[in-house]
Amino acid sequence: MLQSGISRRSFLVFCTSLMIAAPYGLAITDKKTPEEVAAGLDKVIRPPIIWLHFQDCTGCTESMLQTSHPGFADLILNVISLEYHETLMAGSGLQARQALDEAVAKYAGKFILVVEGSIPTKDHGVYMKLAGRPALDVLSDVGGKAAAIIAIGSCASWGGIPSADPDPTGAVGVADLMPDKSVINIPGCPPNPYTMLGVVLQYAANGTFPETDEQRRPKFAFDRDIHEHCPKRAHFDAGNFVKQYGDQGHREGWCLYEMGCKGPDTHAGCSTRHFNEIPDVWPIGIGAPCIGCTEKAIAFRVPMFQVVQLHTIAAPPTAFAPISTTYSTISPLATGLVGIAVGAAAGAGYIASRKFSKAEDDESVPGSVVRDSKSKPGPSESDRPQP
Repeated sequence: MLQSGISRRSFLVFCTSLMIAAPYGLAITDKKTPEEVAAGLDKVIRPPIIWLHFQDCTGCTESMLQTSHPGFADLILNVISLEYHETLMAGSGLQARQALDEAVAKYAGKFILVVEGSIPTKDHGVYMKLAGRPALDVLSDVGGKAAAIIAIGSCASWGGIPSADPDPTGAVGVADLMPDKSVINIPGCPPNPYTMLGVVLQYAANGTFPETDEQRRPKFAFDRDIHEHCPKRAHFDAGNFVKQYGDQGHREGWCLYEMGCKGPDTHAGCSTRHFNEIPDVWPIGIGAPCIGCTEKAIAFRVPMFQVVQLHTIAAPPTAFAPISTTYSTISPLATGLVGIAVGAAAGAGYIASRKFSKAEDDESVPGSVVRDSKSKPGPSESDRPQP
């Protein structure tokens, strides 16, 4: 592709699109060749990104750093234009504040604001300040000038861990503070980085976000629950459940539902898109139950080991049907019929065993011509010479 005149950036964006769409079985384009796709993407302007951190653990950023298609260096140099990111930038203090102000002024109304972490609202936001300003004010100022906002991670989406009871800081998500702004939530603790890349690429291509559900999550990544494609689903259907960590079922990879797995009630692509492109690098893959981190009503609300209610049609069996007869005795008629069937099957097997022989000129095969001279039939009366 690169030798055909397609730029490195187009190739990287195309590869990223494939990585995003493949796990979900989506058709990302109606173009006939990769060259057509890349040629179109080459016209996309690198969207300016301003990335703010509030009450977070930086896990979402760490997840983004592990992308490989493209790698993070290619992402920020060839796909997007990262204008401000406190964790990655070299500057600090006054230099960082000036860099933020300059980026907001230069790209006002054009940049995408990415928010990582929840925003404390209790006591007028006194529990978090940036350069002397409460996080509430920073979000209102910067977010008000953004073209769109992406809340990455469960904390930025709806409060996450900081909002768990007793919620001492009054932590909330971005959409709670800016309900009229174009906000898309990408929950997860952390979320899969390719979901974020898919959202950014679509916005860069045509200025729109993907279709979202009622919680503002992109449907292409959150339209199915983990349970549908879980590799342990067969054990669930068979009623094979882990009862205690380290027991025989746990060692053999049985279903973790009874250990509090929230997979049946959690919408995410974790079971088909594993982290770092390594098989089984996700909670259930390493033998831990899903905690429902992409669900507002579950994550950090429902105790980790509490069993969730099933909403799927297929529920695990409580018992298997016994093998028994409906009568106290077996009737002679039934015995006779079974005997006839068994005899017919045995006879057919015998004939088949005789009919199909590997030995050449096997005389035991039914219908074979006997070649022994002693038993060879003589000529007929009509064939004998007449005197």
